Amino acid sequence: MASYDNPAYTAHQLTLEGRERLTVSGVEDVERFDENTIVMSTTAGTLVITGENLHIGKLSLDGGELHVDGQIDALSYEDQSYGRSGLLHRLFG
Repeated sequence: MASYDNPAYTAHQLTLEGRERLTVSGVEDVERFDENTIVMSTTAGTLVITGENLHIGKLSLDGGELHVDGQIDALSYEDQSYGRSGLLHRLFG
């Protein structure tokens, strides 16, 4: 599990402006996305963003930054302790 003392972990930051614009730092990879869901690996674990009309406005994996525009309904982190994540894990995990 990540530690708050780990410099890479503290590099992860979320900035939400209203419910329309989100900036995420500490992004390592975007696993999947569509207009309702964006799933990404961050230095703090797997982050799932849900909403409507979601668009990735800017993605810089070199800088670890991602910008999302749209109607943002929820942000959640998936538990990494089982080594599996996603829908199948939630259904059968």
